[in-house]
Amino acid sequence: MELTGRQLEIIHIVKRHAPITAEQIAEMLNISRPTIRGDLSLLVMLDYLAAKPKVGYFLGQKSDEPPVDASQLHSTKVRDVQGVPIVVDVKTTVQDAVVALFLENVGSLIVTTENGTLAGVISRKDLLKVTLGNPQAGSMPVSMVMTRQANVITVTPEDSVLEAAKKMIHYHIDSLPVVQENSQREAEQLEVVGRITKTTIIKVMLEKLDS
Repeated sequence: MELTGRQLEIIHIVKRHAPITAEQIAEMLNISRPTIRGDLSLLVMLDYLAAKPKVGYFLGQKSDEPPVDASQLHSTKVRDVQGVPIVVDVKTTVQDAVVALFLENVGSLIVTTENGTLAGVISRKDLLKVTLGNPQAGSMPVSMVMTRQANVITVTPEDSVLEAAKKMIHYHIDSLPVVQENSQREAEQLEVVGRITKTTIIKVMLEKLDS
Protein backbone atom coordinates (compact mmCIF):
# COMPACT_ATOMS: atom_id res chain seq x y z
CA MET A 1 0.00 0.00 0.00
CA GLU A 2 1.28 3.47 -0.86
CA LEU A 3 1.68 5.28 2.45
CA THR A 4 0.75 8.92 2.96
CA GLY A 5 3.23 11.59 3.97
CA ARG A 6 1.88 11.59 7.51
CA GLN A 7 2.17 7.82 7.81
CA LEU A 8 5.77 7.94 6.61
CA GLU A 9 6.45 10.69 9.13
CA ILE A 10 4.95 8.56 11.90
CA ILE A 11 7.30 5.70 10.96
CA HIS A 12 10.23 8.14 11.03
CA ILE A 13 9.22 9.41 14.49
CA VAL A 14 8.88 5.89 15.86
CA LYS A 15 12.25 4.91 14.38
CA ARG A 16 13.90 7.78 16.24
CA HIS A 17 12.04 7.65 19.55
CA ALA A 18 10.73 4.09 20.07
CA PRO A 19 9.13 3.05 22.27
CA ILE A 20 6.76 5.99 22.00
CA THR A 21 3.07 6.46 22.86
CA ALA A 22 0.33 7.62 20.53
CA GLU A 23 -0.01 10.81 22.58
CA GLN A 24 3.68 11.59 22.10
CA ILE A 25 3.49 10.92 18.36
CA ALA A 26 0.46 13.20 18.05
CA GLU A 27 2.23 15.91 20.03
CA MET A 28 5.26 15.77 17.72
CA LEU A 29 2.97 16.05 14.71
CA ASN A 30 1.06 18.88 16.41
CA ILE A 31 -2.28 17.13 15.91
CA SER A 32 -4.75 15.29 18.14
CA ARG A 33 -4.48 11.60 18.96
CA PRO A 34 -7.87 10.69 17.34
CA THR A 35 -6.58 12.18 14.08
CA ILE A 36 -3.81 9.58 13.80
CA ARG A 37 -5.75 6.62 15.22
CA GLY A 38 -6.54 5.30 11.74
CA ASP A 39 -2.94 5.81 10.57
CA LEU A 40 -1.57 3.88 13.55
CA SER A 41 -4.08 1.04 13.07
CA LEU A 42 -3.15 0.72 9.40
CA LEU A 43 0.61 0.79 10.07
CA VAL A 44 0.25 -1.90 12.75
CA MET A 45 -1.95 -4.04 10.49
CA LEU A 46 0.66 -3.77 7.71
CA ASP A 47 3.44 -4.58 10.23
CA TYR A 48 5.29 -1.30 9.68
CA LEU A 49 4.74 -0.69 13.39
CA ALA A 50 4.17 -2.91 16.40
CA ALA A 51 2.58 -1.96 19.70
CA LYS A 52 2.66 -3.16 23.27
CA PRO A 53 0.09 -2.11 25.92
CA LYS A 54 1.48 0.40 28.43
CA VAL A 55 4.75 0.54 26.47
CA GLY A 56 4.02 2.18 23.14
CA TYR A 57 4.88 1.83 19.48
CA PHE A 58 8.07 0.53 17.92
CA LEU A 59 9.14 -0.56 14.44
CA GLY A 60 7.56 -3.61 12.87
CA GLN A 61 9.18 -6.14 10.56
CA LYS A 62 8.09 -4.38 7.36
CA SER A 63 9.33 -0.91 8.30
CA ASP A 64 12.45 -1.19 6.13
CA GLU A 65 10.72 -2.79 3.13
CA PRO A 66 9.29 -0.82 0.19
CA PRO A 67 5.55 -0.27 0.59
CA VAL A 68 3.05 -1.99 -1.69
CA ASP A 69 1.79 0.22 -4.49
CA ALA A 70 -1.79 1.19 -3.68
CA SER A 71 -2.80 0.55 -7.29
CA GLN A 72 -2.20 -3.18 -6.74
CA LEU A 73 -4.76 -3.25 -3.94
CA HIS A 74 -7.16 -1.12 -5.97
CA SER A 75 -7.00 -3.71 -8.73
CA THR A 76 -7.55 -6.68 -6.39
CA LYS A 77 -11.27 -7.19 -5.95
CA VAL A 78 -13.05 -8.64 -2.94
CA ARG A 79 -14.42 -11.41 -5.16
CA ASP A 80 -10.86 -12.60 -5.79
CA VAL A 81 -10.10 -13.25 -2.11
CA GLN A 82 -13.43 -13.63 -0.28
CA GLY A 83 -14.11 -16.75 1.76
CA VAL A 84 -17.18 -18.84 2.47
CA PRO A 85 -19.64 -16.97 4.71
CA ILE A 86 -20.17 -18.40 8.19
CA VAL A 87 -23.93 -18.06 8.59
CA VAL A 88 -26.75 -18.93 10.96
CA ASP A 89 -30.48 -18.57 10.48
CA VAL A 90 -32.47 -15.87 12.28
CA LYS A 91 -34.22 -18.61 14.25
CA THR A 92 -30.97 -20.08 15.55
CA THR A 93 -30.78 -19.97 19.35
CA VAL A 94 -28.10 -18.07 21.19
CA GLN A 95 -26.76 -21.37 22.56
CA ASP A 96 -26.39 -22.86 19.08
CA ALA A 97 -24.78 -19.64 17.87
CA VAL A 98 -22.16 -19.84 20.63
CA VAL A 99 -21.39 -23.43 19.60
CA ALA A 100 -21.10 -22.41 15.93
CA LEU A 101 -18.84 -19.49 16.81
CA PHE A 102 -16.31 -21.69 18.55
CA LEU A 103 -16.54 -24.62 16.14
CA GLU A 104 -15.81 -22.29 13.23
CA ASN A 105 -13.23 -20.33 15.27
CA VAL A 106 -14.52 -16.94 14.11
CA GLY A 107 -15.27 -13.66 15.85
CA SER A 108 -18.73 -13.15 14.41
CA LEU A 109 -21.52 -14.90 12.54
CA ILE A 110 -23.58 -13.62 9.63
CA VAL A 111 -27.30 -13.99 10.28
CA THR A 112 -29.50 -14.69 7.26
CA THR A 113 -33.19 -15.05 6.53
CA GLU A 114 -34.68 -18.29 5.25
CA ASN A 115 -34.00 -17.24 1.65
CA GLY A 116 -30.35 -16.39 2.27
CA THR A 117 -30.56 -12.62 2.48
CA LEU A 118 -28.67 -10.61 5.08
CA ALA A 119 -30.57 -10.13 8.34
CA GLY A 120 -27.73 -9.05 10.62
CA VAL A 121 -24.47 -9.95 12.31
CA ILE A 122 -23.83 -11.31 15.79
CA SER A 123 -20.42 -11.13 17.46
CA ARG A 124 -18.71 -12.76 20.42
CA LYS A 125 -19.27 -9.54 22.33
CA ASP A 126 -23.01 -9.62 21.59
CA LEU A 127 -23.28 -13.21 22.77
CA LEU A 128 -21.22 -12.56 25.88
CA LYS A 129 -23.35 -9.57 26.85
CA VAL A 130 -26.62 -11.45 26.52
CA THR A 131 -25.51 -14.63 28.28
CA LEU A 132 -23.75 -13.19 31.33
CA GLY A 133 -26.06 -13.47 34.31
CA ASN A 134 -28.98 -14.57 32.13
CA PRO A 135 -29.60 -18.33 32.36
CA GLN A 136 -32.54 -18.06 29.95
CA ALA A 137 -30.50 -16.45 27.18
CA GLY A 138 -29.52 -19.74 25.55
CA SER A 139 -33.02 -20.33 24.21
CA MET A 140 -33.38 -16.83 22.73
CA PRO A 141 -33.22 -16.48 18.92
CA VAL A 142 -30.20 -14.58 17.65
CA SER A 143 -32.55 -12.15 15.91
CA MET A 144 -33.22 -10.57 19.32
CA VAL A 145 -29.58 -9.67 20.01
CA MET A 146 -27.91 -9.31 16.60
CA THR A 147 -26.87 -6.08 14.92
CA ARG A 148 -29.57 -5.63 12.31
CA GLN A 149 -28.96 -5.34 8.58
CA ALA A 150 -29.47 -1.58 8.41
CA ASN A 151 -26.48 -1.10 10.76
CA VAL A 152 -24.21 -3.79 9.30
CA ILE A 153 -21.15 -2.64 7.34
CA THR A 154 -20.77 -4.64 4.12
CA VAL A 155 -18.80 -4.82 0.90
CA THR A 156 -19.68 -6.12 -2.56
CA PRO A 157 -17.65 -8.53 -4.70
CA GLU A 158 -16.72 -5.62 -6.99
CA ASP A 159 -15.27 -3.46 -4.19
CA SER A 160 -11.49 -3.33 -3.94
CA VAL A 161 -9.55 -5.00 -1.14
CA LEU A 162 -8.30 -1.52 -0.25
CA GLU A 163 -11.88 -0.31 0.29
CA ALA A 164 -12.60 -3.32 2.52
CA ALA A 165 -9.48 -2.59 4.59
CA LYS A 166 -10.48 1.05 5.02
CA LYS A 167 -13.94 0.06 6.26
CA MET A 168 -12.50 -2.39 8.79
CA ILE A 169 -10.13 0.22 10.16
CA HIS A 170 -12.73 3.00 10.24
CA TYR A 171 -15.40 0.91 11.98
CA HIS A 172 -12.98 -1.14 14.15
CA ILE A 173 -14.23 -4.53 12.92
CA ASP A 174 -12.38 -7.70 11.91
CA SER A 175 -14.59 -9.02 9.11
CA LEU A 176 -17.24 -7.93 6.61
CA PRO A 177 -20.11 -9.77 4.91
CA VAL A 178 -19.83 -9.74 1.14
CA VAL A 179 -23.24 -9.05 -0.37
CA GLN A 180 -24.88 -8.35 -3.68
CA GLU A 181 -28.28 -7.16 -4.77
CA ASN A 182 -30.49 -9.70 -6.47
CA SER A 183 -32.74 -8.36 -9.22
CA GLN A 184 -35.43 -10.87 -8.25
CA ARG A 185 -35.60 -9.49 -4.71
CA GLU A 186 -36.46 -6.14 -3.21
CA ALA A 187 -33.67 -3.54 -3.19
CA GLU A 188 -33.12 -3.69 0.56
CA GLN A 189 -32.67 -7.47 0.49
CA LEU A 190 -28.98 -8.27 0.10
CA GLU A 191 -27.84 -11.76 -0.81
CA VAL A 192 -24.88 -13.01 1.24
CA VAL A 193 -22.23 -14.40 -1.11
CA GLY A 194 -19.07 -14.38 1.00
CA ARG A 195 -16.99 -13.00 3.83
CA ILE A 196 -13.70 -11.11 3.97
CA THR A 197 -11.56 -10.82 7.09
CA LYS A 198 -8.66 -8.71 8.29
CA THR A 199 -6.47 -11.84 8.17
CA THR A 200 -7.32 -12.33 4.49
CA ILE A 201 -6.39 -8.74 3.70
CA ILE A 202 -3.07 -9.03 5.53
CA LYS A 203 -2.26 -12.16 3.50
CA VAL A 204 -3.02 -10.29 0.29
CA MET A 205 -0.75 -7.43 1.33
CA LEU A 206 2.09 -9.78 2.24
CA GLU A 207 1.75 -11.53 -1.13
CA LYS A 208 2.04 -8.13 -2.83
CA LEU A 209 5.16 -7.37 -0.81
CA ASP A 210 6.76 -10.67 -1.80
CA SER A 211 5.83 -10.43 -5.48
